[in-house]
Amino acid sequence: MVAPVHVVGVRHHSPACARLVRETIAAHRPAHVLVEGPADFSGRIGELLLGHTPPVAIFSYVRDDRRTRLSWAPFCDYSPEWIALTEGHAAGAEVRFIDLPGWRTADTENVYADAEHRYADASERLCRAFAVDNVDVLWDHLVEAHPHDGLAQRLTTYFDLVRGEADAGPEDTAREEYMARWVAAAAARDDGPVVAVVGGFHRPALLARLAAATETTTEWPAVPAVPAGTETGSYLVPYSNRRLDAFTGYASGMPSPGYYQRLWESGPKAAATGLVADVVTRLRKRRQTVSTADLISARALGAGLAALRGHPHPARTDVLDGLVSALVSDALEQPLPWTARGPLTAGTHPVVVEMVAALTGDRAGRLHPATPAPPLVAAVGAELTALDLDGDRDVRLDLTEAGDLRRSRFLHRLRVLGLPGVERRSGPSTGRDATAAERWRLTPSDHREAALIEAAARGGTLPDAAAATLAGLAGGRDEVGALAALLYDAALCGLADLAGDLTTRVAAGVRSARELGPLGAALRVALGLWRHDRLLGTAGSALLGTVVTTATRRALWLAEGVRGGDTPAEPARLRALAAVRDAVRDSGAVLDLDKETAVGVGGRLFANQDVPPDMRGAGLGLCWALGEPVAAGDAVPRSPAVLGDWLAGLFAVAREEVLDDGGLTSVLDGLVSALSAHDFLVALPALRQAFEFFPPAERERFATALVARRGGAGSGRALLRARVDPVLVAGGAAIEEAIDEMLTRAGLADL
Repeated sequence: MVAPVHVVGVRHHSPACARLVRETIAAHRPAHVLVEGPADFSGRIGELLLGHTPPVAIFSYVRDDRRTRLSWAPFCDYSPEWIALTEGHAAGAEVRFIDLPGWRTADTENVYADAEHRYADASERLCRAFAVDNVDVLWDHLVEAHPHDGLAQRLTTYFDLVRGEADAGPEDTAREEYMARWVAAAAARDDGPVVAVVGGFHRPALLARLAAATETTTEWPAVPAVPAGTETGSYLVPYSNRRLDAFTGYASGMPSPGYYQRLWESGPKAAATGLVADVVTRLRKRRQTVSTADLISARALGAGLAALRGHPHPARTDVLDGLVSALVSDALEQPLPWTARGPLTAGTHPVVVEMVAALTGDRAGRLHPATPAPPLVAAVGAELTALDLDGDRDVRLDLTEAGDLRRSRFLHRLRVLGLPGVERRSGPSTGRDATAAERWRLTPSDHREAALIEAAARGGTLPDAAAATLAGLAGGRDEVGALAALLYDAALCGLADLAGDLTTRVAAGVRSARELGPLGAALRVALGLWRHDRLLGTAGSALLGTVVTTATRRALWLAEGVRGGDTPAEPARLRALAAVRDAVRDSGAVLDLDKETAVGVGGRLFANQDVPPDMRGAGLGLCWALGEPVAAGDAVPRSPAVLGDWLAGLFAVAREEVLDDGGLTSVLDGLVSALSAHDFLVALPALRQAFEFFPPAERERFATALVARRGGAGSGRALLRARVDPVLVAGGAAIEEAIDEMLTRAGLADL
């Protein structure tokens, strides 16, 4: 004898399917309720029943020496799996998860992501047959709009159809074989009915395997062993409607969780009314005008569309289409989001954005206080209190103080982990920054607990988790500038061991770098950390010194190969030559960097007309900044098409020398003053970019020198506060000059 088996195929996060599961359990009073979910969590189902506020999720990770993989199995109030767990337990059934462990499926970010891509052809034909846009609208039309009308049979027909044409891969086959063994074992025990709740895609295959089974056993299938050298773990985490929503990127079975929460709690009529109210409330809070007439029109249009589409009450898209018709009078640049799946696209109408937000809702889950959590959560909470960093506050730190340096490192580790509510407002950005002050903004967040639990997958302590996070980021990047930025993050976090490993990777990247801009970024970071950064413990590092030496020589080699004629200035490569200047001028003697070599490269850049003008100017600047006498005024190009770009290169590398040389200021004043209005308009954009290399105080100093040259007295600050856009002024002057030329040619200039 075997007990009767009732396999309920569901779409994850469907209110209608959740009701069907509840009704099935109530009707059959099963001895066993088996749920698609990670079998290794079966012994901990009691944790799910503590009394949480959904949405919550089972978070699983697997970590080995190559990578860390993560997965989530989320539950909300109306998830069929959640109803199976809670209603099954309340009915006295033995409740178990029967799917492969989360770590076995951790290549799939979300365990409960539906398999629609595997039956896309069948879904597309159904969408065409019912004249709907996508599978979500189809589901609403076939299921959620008619939840009580022969639902079980309609679901069976639907899932049989889509599974009949789908190609199940090896992973699906393995999962279905494993789940079938659990169901067969429960039935063989013959101690009461068995209800199995699985994704509808798997139901036909599961029934076929059960029908074909020839051997039965009452032994539960073994949970697969964790491979040697692999660490796994699972914890409950708070989840949120935003993370559940397809409109924010989650590949779930159902979008718009806020709407479906209302549908679950109050039914379709109240859900439609509530959705309209939510949209109107959001729009009015943002000072969007929504009149009573607009509201009446939206409701009437939604009701009319529902009647036209055969829905007893307005469904989700009926309400949304009615709202758009009533509230949006502009032409829409993008298709309506609910006509497709996935995140919102750029250009979505602001009213439509608010409608989607109302659909999502702001619900955030909460775990019961007794829920087990990894040690990292309590450790971080205790450290926040001990360092006086908890609560809602602004924090100012002085990195020269030992206590503040400790607080800074702690906050940087949280920042690297992406902990919500931890924002660095200001502080040193390279080891060469003069400031030792930092400003942080700390705010409480409902998402912090989840972030910490998930961060524990990367390490058991905060330093380990931050180090693993940075190492993971470095593993996915080859660009040397990005690696150098991570190196500086490691220094800010006080992670000396990881900084050594990253420095080795940066050194390797420097040796093979092919672009001057990223190489320069790496050189700036490495030089700052090597030369100046005693606060962070990296000053004088032999490995960093090797990076600086190698990067400087590589940058000079790359710079000498730059060609391109009169191409526009590229600030990244100019900053690279400025970093070369600093390395050779300030540290050359210690790091065996030859000044004559750098001056030689600068001179050849300056003299070669095939080199872009910004690099020619930078070449001259490099010679000047390294003490090679130059007559800079004689070298300034007269062409307005290249003047600004050439100056950008010169200013980037020899800004201080330019300010100290009054002769060059006079040459530039005379040259720019002699430009015609048209030529000045041509030169102006590049000139403005060139002077951006001067900080405000130095720009004022330059302006003051110009005032003095013209016979004036006092500061030139007023010249820096133009009330009219200079491009507009230059354009007007060019028009006036053109008119004067026309009048002269016509003999009318003297009239």
